[in-house]
Amino acid sequence: MSYLFTSESVSEGHPDKVADQISDALVDNFLAWDPQSKIACETLVTTGQVVLAGEVKCNTYIDVQTIAREVIARIGYTKSEYMFEAHSCGVLSAIHEQSADINQGVDKKKKEEQGAGDQGMMFGYATNETANYMPLALDLAHNLLLQLAAIRREGKQMKYLRPDAKSQVTLEYDDNNKPVRIDAIVISTQHDDFAEEKAMQERITKDVKTVLIPRILKSYPQYKHLFNEEIKYHINPTGKFVIGGPHGDTGLTGRKIIVDTYGGKGAHGGGAFSGKDPSKVDRSAAYATRHIAKNMVAAGVCDEVLVQVSYAIGVAEPMGLYVNTYGTSKVEMTDGEIAKILSEIFDMRPYFIEERLKLRQPMYSECAAYGHMGRVPETVTKTFKSVDGKSKTMKVELFTWEKLDYVAKVKKAFKIK
Repeated sequence: MSYLFTSESVSEGHPDKVADQISDALVDNFLAWDPQSKIACETLVTTGQVVLAGEVKCNTYIDVQTIAREVIARIGYTKSEYMFEAHSCGVLSAIHEQSADINQGVDKKKKEEQGAGDQGMMFGYATNETANYMPLALDLAHNLLLQLAAIRREGKQMKYLRPDAKSQVTLEYDDNNKPVRIDAIVISTQHDDFAEEKAMQERITKDVKTVLIPRILKSYPQYKHLFNEEIKYHINPTGKFVIGGPHGDTGLTGRKIIVDTYGGKGAHGGGAFSGKDPSKVDRSAAYATRHIAKNMVAAGVCDEVLVQVSYAIGVAEPMGLYVNTYGTSKVEMTDGEIAKILSEIFDMRPYFIEERLKLRQPMYSECAAYGHMGRVPETVTKTFKSVDGKSKTMKVELFTWEKLDYVAKVKKAFKIK
């Protein structure tokens, strides 16, 4: 029997994502000047106020106020009527030194013995239902908001758009677990005030259908067959969304972990990513398991897979590696046998994850909105400025865990031609 599955996404202007982006901008700036920094930075944003808190071990000092304001301005909170504006909001910092008790479990004389920065379990997932090996509902939800943000920045259409927005996509799957059509789309976007609420609702609904959706079909033609006249649209279903962003809801780092990962497909261990350096396995091991899962599916080992790894704080060797291919395996092995081979291909000790995926680069700001997974690996040039006026320009590799650089090794290990 067919069934429905739903995923959601949120825009860069959503208050929780504002917090994530500030936290990851701090991580990038610390790593740019001291690649061995240990960082755990949390951000709270509310009406006219940003609060930074956390623990850092670093040999440099950064201007956290300026960095936070730059992020907020880049997102688009630049008008006083938003009640949260980049240049006028207060920024309070309560960042302090990392606990020596935690640090002694992480830093070891031999780098390869580096312990995990915390206990916990992390999951990676991949499926062949999209070209980027991501769940389709989430991929669509992200793309809707990416295009909506592009329209807002261009300023030529839908000129009333404000930064905060959410999307939700419901797909119908057939008996073979294949997506066949979009059942429903929800778009809630913050907007300027209108003289009449009814006219506002009609205008936004029309623009979503005639401006946003055609851009999706043009930019992502592979999804065209999923769209039809029977899709149920819910556009700003409350009727009005003028008050939004941190003024409408308080935002906190790490509250959108399902949006950050797989939209509810697979599983999640509960740990957030943003604000953490890669010694925190919540972040690095989640990237490593995605890397494994994606290369497995791309190599033809299976059509869909969930990979779990777990750690004890201060211990380098993981507690274990778990694999679930959901009955889609193409090799004559049990999932346990597959997991054993994978543990021989991929060294899951924290130091080796950092080295394999080059995680001690200032590469995290780009992750903090529209998902950490399913993105396109690329190399960019970034410039960072220090408080004493110095600047550093460097090339940075982004989304290294999305590379299909282990497909050949996986095929060889599983004897796939």
